[in-house]
Amino acid sequence: MSVVIMNRQPLTGTVIQRLFTRPAAWAVIAVFGIGGAGAFSWFQPWRLFTDTVVTDTLASVPSRAPQPAGTLPGPAEVAATTVIAQGSFVTHEHDTSGAARVVRNADGSHQLELVGLDTSDGPDLRVWLSDQRVRAGTAGWRVFDDGRHVELGKLKGNHGDQVYRLAADVDPSAFRSVSIWCKRFSVSFGAAELKP
Repeated sequence: MSVVIMNRQPLTGTVIQRLFTRPAAWAVIAVFGIGGAGAFSWFQPWRLFTDTVVTDTLASVPSRAPQPAGTLPGPAEVAATTVIAQGSFVTHEHDTSGAARVVRNADGSHQLELVGLDTSDGPDLRVWLSDQRVRAGTAGWRVFDDGRHVELGKLKGNHGDQVYRLAADVDPSAFRSVSIWCKRFSVSFGAAELKP
């Protein structure tokens, strides 16, 4: 009785070799490669590990003694730089802390100041003034594009002090909150209610 030993290539090697000789396989690989690169670019996961610190100069606001009821401020007090609304950030999609304040400058212009902001970096982050109330938790993540809002610009950085000038036609009294808004995914990273 004789034993015949056949030299075979492993089955998996043959299947893989055949797979790569077919144009349809290359098309599938190309689609997955392009899709993966697109998803990587869209979600920008590396931003979870990046930080940008901003150190804009905040307005110097003089402290004022409380006015007796019925007393109007004098001309010097009206012309001084004044905080007209402010509030502290609450967390929405990402941990966010710090404060926001709307400042009326001595020349009558307005600016929004983010004081000690601390949040995550993310794709396409914007600073929005909104007429919506700030809600804690997931109920507040997506409300800021429901009503009236104005975009003040791209978020300069996810840490530090920042100043955003309001255009002359923006009435700060028409807005009750500020949101760090992720425009790409329509979600708030954090928001602060602006109270007089």
